[in-house]
Amino acid sequence: MGFWCGWRMLQIHSHNKLMLPLFRPLSSSSSSSSSSSSSSQAVVTVQDQQQLQKPQLRSSQLVALEYADLNLSYNLDLGHVRIRQHVNPLSSSFSAPAQVPDWNQVFADPALPLMVDIGCGSGRFLMWLAKRTPKVRNYLGLEIRQRMVKRAEEWVKDLALDNIHFLFANAPISFKQLVESYPGPLQLVSILCPDPHFKQKHRKRRVLQKPLVGAIVDNLTPGGQVFVQSDVLEVALDMKNQFDEVDELRHIDGSNAAILCDSEGWLLSNPMGIRTEREIHAEYEGAKIYRRLYEKKPM
Repeated sequence: MGFWCGWRMLQIHSHNKLMLPLFRPLSSSSSSSSSSSSSSQAVVTVQDQQQLQKPQLRSSQLVALEYADLNLSYNLDLGHVRIRQHVNPLSSSFSAPAQVPDWNQVFADPALPLMVDIGCGSGRFLMWLAKRTPKVRNYLGLEIRQRMVKRAEEWVKDLALDNIHFLFANAPISFKQLVESYPGPLQLVSILCPDPHFKQKHRKRRVLQKPLVGAIVDNLTPGGQVFVQSDVLEVALDMKNQFDEVDELRHIDGSNAAILCDSEGWLLSNPMGIRTEREIHAEYEGAKIYRRLYEKKPM
């Protein structure tokens, strides 16, 4: 989908909600004698030491726990080719547009509203959503790393889902023709923690450029939404500025007071019901996630 230092407690799923762990404050007694107070203090100290000695879960283990209910198999016959973390989307090897699929073959009902996740990574985020909303929405994941797409396709077969599909595609090149060919309405587009391409000379490699913004807005159904987030403020601001300039869109805090934002308009929580893998890794390391949710104005 550079890490920072810190820790975030694991969030636990209950149905479609993320439930925060409950904390119980330590009780104190004003009538305790000084000896019992010292004894209690000693017990707490021992407990603290024992807690510190417990091995902490790695972020990869937290990801596995968060997506445990998918029960995915990792014994896939995909060879031993290493999946690259970063690629150059401007390379000639990614210049060919993806072939438009037969939507009737990839979805049980291609008339359902569509969500497209641009840069879907492993695809587990979309699979989690697809598993919980059968016959409600279709999901399309676009990923530029072909081996990740192949693995995601194998997982979808194991899960027997008929409302999700993954494509090896360079989104800026393929998004427009793909969504224009889809029979149903484009209801939601997400771009979640995209590759930041920090160097100035590499900014043109960032996935969100003006042509893609235009293609998203033009094809989004009225009332449809665009959800973006990043753990890199510079990238989040870049996406924010590009979508803020679009007259057809309004940020969600202007139309839905139930979705809470901070004073700068960043969403205070993830509205999707589950965190992405990159989001889990970043929050584990103490990074802040900057989120924006836009809605297309009615005609």
